[in-house]
Amino acid sequence: MQEDRYSVKLEDIFEGPMDLLIHLIRKNEIDIYDIPIAMITRQYLEYLDWMKLMNIDFAGEFIVMAATLTQIKSRMLLPTHGYEDEEIDPRSEIAKPLLEYLRMKEAAEELSKRHLLGDTTFVRTPDLKEYLSDTDDQFIKIGLFELIDAFQKILENLPKDHKVDFSTDRISVKDRITEIIDILEARGSVTFTELFPASSTKSDIIVTFLAILEMVKLYLIRVVQHSQTGFIRIFYL
Repeated sequence: MQEDRYSVKLEDIFEGPMDLLIHLIRKNEIDIYDIPIAMITRQYLEYLDWMKLMNIDFAGEFIVMAATLTQIKSRMLLPTHGYEDEEIDPRSEIAKPLLEYLRMKEAAEELSKRHLLGDTTFVRTPDLKEYLSDTDDQFIKIGLFELIDAFQKILENLPKDHKVDFSTDRISVKDRITEIIDILEARGSVTFTELFPASSTKSDIIVTFLAILEMVKLYLIRVVQHSQTGFIRIFYL
C-alpha cells in the first residue's frame, strides 16, 4: 500500500537561500565580486526544482532570491549608454549582502564550537576526530545542498529511462530510519554511499535519502565531508 508522500521542512534542519548561493559560488570556484549571474541563476533554480521533487518545504525567501537573481540577470542584459548610474554593477546588489552574511556565518560557526556554561565560561564540543581512525583527516560539517549533490551522483548510476518518483511505496521512511540506526549502532559511522548498495531499487534509494534528511532534523546523526577526498561520512550521535 502506498503511503502519503513524505515531507521534510527545510527551515527545521537546513539553512536559507544565502547558503545555497554560497554553496554554488564555492562549488564553481568563482569570485564573489564577479558572479556569472546567468549560470548561478540557472543552477539555483535547478536546486529549487530538486527540492520540490523531494517534497522539501522551503521558505518564501528562496523564491524571493530567485526573483532577485532573475532581475539582476535581466538588468545585465540591458545595453548601457554611458550614464553614471549605469556604471554600478547590478551584481553588487547580491555581492554585498553575501559578504556580510559570510562574516556573520563565520562568527556564528566559531561560537558554535563552544557551549556556554556561564557569562564568561565556555567548554568545547567533542571533536569528530576522536571517532575517526585517521586523526589527520579533516572533516567539515555539510548541509542539504552538498547532500543533494551526493544524491544526484547516486542517481546517475541508475538506468536513464526511469523517471524519478519520490513517493514511498515499498518501505516507509520510519522503517528505513530504524534500519540506519541499527547500522550506526553497530558501526558508529558509515560513508554516505554505503547506505546505497548496488542492489537498491530507485524507491529504496529515495527513501534512504529522505530518511537521512529526517535523521538530521531529529539530531540523530551528524553528516560531515572530508575536505580532501570529498567523501561524506555519517556519524551516530
